[in-house]
Amino acid sequence: MQTHEIVGEVRRAIEAGELRYRERLPAVREAAARYEASQQTVAAAYATLAALGLVSTKPGSGTTVAVGKRADAHLGTFSPPDLSAAEAWRPAQEGSQASEETTLVRQISATKEMESWGIPEGSPVVERTRIRSVDGVPVQHKLTVIPYEIAAKRPEGYDGVPPMLAPVGAPPTPKPKEIRMADWLGWDVAVTRAAITAEPMSPAATEALGVPEGSPGFKVLNLTQDSSGGLVYATVTTAPLHHRVTLDIIG
Repeated sequence: MQTHEIVGEVRRAIEAGELRYRERLPAVREAAARYEASQQTVAAAYATLAALGLVSTKPGSGTTVAVGKRADAHLGTFSPPDLSAAEAWRPAQEGSQASEETTLVRQISATKEMESWGIPEGSPVVERTRIRSVDGVPVQHKLTVIPYEIAAKRPEGYDGVPPMLAPVGAPPTPKPKEIRMADWLGWDVAVTRAAITAEPMSPAATEALGVPEGSPGFKVLNLTQDSSGGLVYATVTTAPLHHRVTLDIIG
């Protein structure tokens, strides 16, 4: 077999669940015999898989699978140009168990990068990080950045800690199911603009997802603006290239 054929075979095995998250792949010599290829060809295939973020190779530990089942970074079902009613995400396979966890809530000063999102550098913002998993395997890293004055808002008649300032481990926010969080909080949400790129993941994302540093991934940047064009919040969703970015357009 040639390099690209071995890469395709391993990818298919990962997607089919035949190779599981953190499972060790055969040593190069053993794989060469299995695939009827040279050791150089297998080594090149493993290097390509590592470059794609599908496996992780460490000296003395061999090569292990770095991803699990595929998931969708789903931007929602909408009628153009409205993206504000987006569903955040969903597993790609029926029967998969989805979960998510807030892992970080903190107040910081806005960075230079956030200035391009519409947040002045140095202004107070709240960062919230969530990790999404399918069948216990992390598949997405989601960073939400909210200007502090917006994050500090409470719903009418609600006297508790502002929901967007609730710390990690806090009980679930008692939001009515029939209303969006933004509407419950009284945010003026007019439009969400999405930009999707493929680029190296941030160090925080690679650490959270358990993939090699510098692995490529999908970066979905959503900028949600109010009726005057001001930023309400920004989200950066990161997923390995093994996963998908989807949306449904009506009309």
